[in-house]
Amino acid sequence: MTYSPTHFLVWGELPVTDLTKACEFYGIVTGAALQIDSSGPNPIAMFKPADPCSGVALHLYPGKPAIEGSGPTLHLAAEGKLEDVMDRVTKAGGEVTSPAIEIPAGRFFYAKDPDGNTVGFFVGNDR
Repeated sequence: MTYSPTHFLVWGELPVTDLTKACEFYGIVTGAALQIDSSGPNPIAMFKPADPCSGVALHLYPGKPAIEGSGPTLHLAAEGKLEDVMDRVTKAGGEVTSPAIEIPAGRFFYAKDPDGNTVGFFVGNDR
């Protein structure tokens, strides 16, 4: 029998040094409303998909970001035009590290958040 889940990634965790500031950065860049949840063993801020059965969750947690050039790269959906997202990254204290890259599903770019985590921001063709 072959295992074939709807999504292979269940959730992602992104370490940040200041959870409140990270919520502000990612909220400004993606348009997501993040709130700190302290109900578990560690505080987290969660990106919640509209339908939890059709998407992958991501959360920020207090931790040590990867050394530059190491660790996985997470790609986040962002609202608006890609060029506007690039501007928001810079204005919110991050760094755009690539030009816009076109793929069949839309466009994305690479950036660093204020902690130095490498992330991608994606805007699909249907937006």
